[in-house]
Amino acid sequence: MFFPNHKKSYTVYTAGAGVLKQIAKPVAVVSDEIRTIAGEMFAAMRVFNGIGLAAPQYGHSLRMVVFDVPADSNTGTSGENALLPRMPLVVINPEIVAYSTEKNTREEGCLSVPEIYAPVERPVCVVFRAQTLDGEFIEAECGGLLGRCIQHELDHLDGKLFTDRLKPEVARAVRGDLERLKKIGQSSNYRRKSKR
Repeated sequence: MFFPNHKKSYTVYTAGAGVLKQIAKPVAVVSDEIRTIAGEMFAAMRVFNGIGLAAPQYGHSLRMVVFDVPADSNTGTSGENALLPRMPLVVINPEIVAYSTEKNTREEGCLSVPEIYAPVERPVCVVFRAQTLDGEFIEAECGGLLGRCIQHELDHLDGKLFTDRLKPEVARAVRGDLERLKKIGQSSNYRRKSKR
């Protein structure tokens, strides 16, 4: 679908950047500009070895996410069965309309919080609704890695990082690393650039 241009440098914004704290605006029209941003987001996600990237992480306060969750992560929910074969996938104005009551804890990391990993408790499944770049509406129940990735990326659209969801004792354990990351980020305006 999209392929990185290795001659171009890509930027992901890191913890401390203002754009990561904003509530992103809905995408009103899928224009050529939106398609270009989506393509660049996908390329950046690939260059940085991610499985999801939200537009605020790429410096655009828009409700748009790109996913490239591996097919072999499928746990058998209907949404995984429908969406994993379609990866990579770009979604516009995504939302979670329902959460399972059952929760689990799994370690998470983030392209905007490099080299920091911590356990995060989230619902096991979510019902996810979004639109594709082609105007198709999706609504699906997603579990497994896809369900967790959806929750993680949609948090970015609401100005949250996974570190905002840590239990107090875990948050204390990573506080020093997070503060160091923000301090390092100040010198680069919280921009992490890929090598050309």
